[in-house]
Order: sequence, then structure tokens, then C-alpha cells
Amino acid sequence: MLIYNTMTRKKEELKPITEGTVKIYACGPTVYNLIHIGNARALCVFDTLRRYLEFRGYKVLYVQNFTDVDDKIIKKANELGKTASEVSENAIKEYFTDAEGLNVREADIHPKVTENMDIIIDIIRTLIDKGYAYEAEGDVYFDTAKFPEYGKLSHMPLEDLQAGARIEVGEKKRAPMDFAVWKAAKPGEPYWDSPFGKGRPGWHIECSAMSRHYIGDTIDIHGGGSDLIFPHHENEIAQSECATGSPLANIWMHNGMLNVDNKKMSKSTGNFFMVRDLSDKYGYEPIRFMLLSVHYRSQLNYTVEVIESCKAALRRLYTCRETIERVLPAAKEGAAGEKALAEVKKARGEFIRAMDDDFNTADGIAAVFELVRAINTALADPETTKGDIKTYSDEFSALTNVLGLLYNNGEDEIPAEVTALAEQRAEARKAKNFALADELRGKITAMGYIVEETRQGTVIRKADD
Repeated sequence: MLIYNTMTRKKEELKPITEGTVKIYACGPTVYNLIHIGNARALCVFDTLRRYLEFRGYKVLYVQNFTDVDDKIIKKANELGKTASEVSENAIKEYFTDAEGLNVREADIHPKVTENMDIIIDIIRTLIDKGYAYEAEGDVYFDTAKFPEYGKLSHMPLEDLQAGARIEVGEKKRAPMDFAVWKAAKPGEPYWDSPFGKGRPGWHIECSAMSRHYIGDTIDIHGGGSDLIFPHHENEIAQSECATGSPLANIWMHNGMLNVDNKKMSKSTGNFFMVRDLSDKYGYEPIRFMLLSVHYRSQLNYTVEVIESCKAALRRLYTCRETIERVLPAAKEGAAGEKALAEVKKARGEFIRAMDDDFNTADGIAAVFELVRAINTALADPETTKGDIKTYSDEFSALTNVLGLLYNNGEDEIPAEVTALAEQRAEARKAKNFALADELRGKITAMGYIVEETRQGTVIRKADD
């Protein structure tokens, strides 16, 4: 399996540190608000990566943090007249609502900053003792000059980074690029006791501490959005490698950003969309499908047309599943034939080739739809056996599960009135009273449902599906 490594700028073979087990640390949200569709892209990308690795036989240890103390959280708490803890806990609750809606599985471990303060303080103490960090009037700063490789992830030398930075008035750090690993307490803000005084961690140090604690000095894959490359991941590298003497991660994996109508998503321009709002209009699953419909490193452009097309594509997948379920009971007995076995093998091979080549979910989805075409052809053939259908069905379920799709297992219940009209229509057709049948179809349509005749019988579904 090849994955593009941001550090080396090339695709590299995945070689887990522990044979058979892949350890992943993915940066989670700062919890002060609902997640937006940009946040959701990273969640769905790395959830699918985890699923695919399991599909390929790996055990996966997946850790995703919550930043539950931060300037943004404190600001929001002050605005609402609540504590930072109240704001963060509510945001975490809402996160899980959206994550469940997107079919994003919970991480094996969801560490919070506030629950891991001891290990954060410990790594800061280590950096100070080794001479990589210094105290300044209650703050603690990382000394970037002590790490000559600073900038190696973003591929920017320290002098170039310094050229675009400056020391703000009142700051106590020695150099422009030095960054806080501990911030002295301010009035009205939450704080913790430490050897360096009362305060709270800087943003970057938490991930260094928690990834080391829950995974080890070196991670197989460190993931996040490309907006985290600098400064967050760059600073993580500096802190961790100075503290441990080991590489922080063997592979750095970053998903691309998301535009809206070909423009950068921004609150100021009014094109900023929360997952919750879009889900109310389109449902969660079309959002997930959209986020996986292009290669994870490519820029994704959200438009109404794109999400509508994703909704239509999902409908094709659901129709395939429904047809399988309808046709299977009446199919002729028999084991799977060579044609079914060959088509399933071909679909799996194409899917794996796509996903093994830098996790190409777009081509993986294309392989699934090739399988759907083969299934639809087979289901229309009366000679297709139960064994054939079961073989197709098992593979269809396996591949869509890797993508985290088709998780709405139950169709919306058809109202009894609609069912009764459909039964009356069937009787009218049987009696060759086609005028009445057409009238009853019109009534069903007016109620928002579609009735269709298939080889397997009458099918009723919602008109907007």
C-alpha cells in the first residue's frame, strides 16, 4: 500500500512499526462550536482509511484528540456567560451527533487536553531540562533555534519562516518563530498548577504529549488537514523529536481543503456551512459520499449541484441493494457460477488497486459502480442463481462498508394509505381497468411517492429518493 508522505513529498510503502498493526494519530477539533464541512472532510477521510486498513487485514489503533481548552473556547464561554468546560463538553456532545450522522466511528481513544495535563506538563519539563524550551515570566517557549530541522515538513527553512514573522509588543519570547508550550494564567481564565506556575498549555504541545502517551514515540501515520502542516504539525515535530530523539511519525498524511462555489470557505463571505445545516437539507450520507468522491489530497469544491449528484448516486446504490433483497428469495437454487465469481474478483481487484495507490477513494467508488452494473445485469437474468446473488451481495456490502456507505438500513415506512392505494391499483391493473390504475397512480404521486412495476413485483418509494 502506497501513501503520499507530506514529509518526503512522494508515495511511500506503508511499513507498520509493529507487524500487522497500524497506529494512527489524527488531529481532532477544537471544541467550541458545531463542526463545518471542512472539519468533516478530515473525519471521513481518516475514518475510511481506518476501515480500509481493517479490510486489508490490519489491526488499527486510532487516536483522535479533543482540544478542550483554547483561546477560542474561552472567548465563546465569555460570550455565553458559561465556563470553558461547559462550552467544550456541549461541543463534544454535538460532535458525536454529527460524527454518528456521517457514520464516522468513534476512535479507540479520544483524549482530552484537560484530562491529560500531567503528561503535558511532563513533556514541557523534559524540553526545559534538555535546553529546548525556556521560561519567561510564567510562559514557556520552545526555542526554534535549537532545532535546525524546523520547517522540514512545510519545506521552509527557518530563516524564510522568520522573515514573515515578528515579535508582537509585549511578547517575552527570544525570537519571532519561538512558540508557547505553556501560557501563564490570566484573570478569569481556567488554569492548572505546574512547576512553571499557574497556566495552561499552548496549542501544539498537547498532541506531542498525547500521541506519545497513547501510541509511543513514533506514529505509523499522523493525519490531519493540510491547513495544519504549518504551524501545528511543524511545531509538533520540533517538540516531540527534541523530547524523544525519535521521528514523530513515519508517514504524514494530509487531506486537501474544501472550497464553496470555487471560493475559499469563509464566515466573512457567507459561504461557511456547518455539517448540521447541510444534513438538515440533504441528509448526512450525501455529505460523506461527497467528501470521498474526490482524491483526499485534491481540493474539493462544494456546490448544490455536486451534493445533489451525490444524493442521486447514493440512490443508485440503495436501489441495487433493494433489488438484491427483492430478487434473492425468488431466484433459482444453485451455487455461484464462474461469471459471478469472476466479476466479483475483478471488482475487488480494481477497488484494492485504487485504494492501495495513495488511498484513491474516487476510483474506489468507480469500482463499486462497475460492480453495480454487473449486479443489475445479473439480476435481470432469470438464470441467475441464489449463489450468484449471494456472491454479488456479499462483495457489494463489503466494499460499500469500507467506504462507510449504505448505513441507513431501514427504508422510511410507507404510509398505510399509500400502500392501500397501491394495492387498489394492482387490482385495477389485474382487471385491465387502466384508467382507474392511472388515477390511483396520480393519487400516489401527489402524496410524494412513486409506484413502479418490476419483474419481482410492485415497488413503492419516496419521490425525492
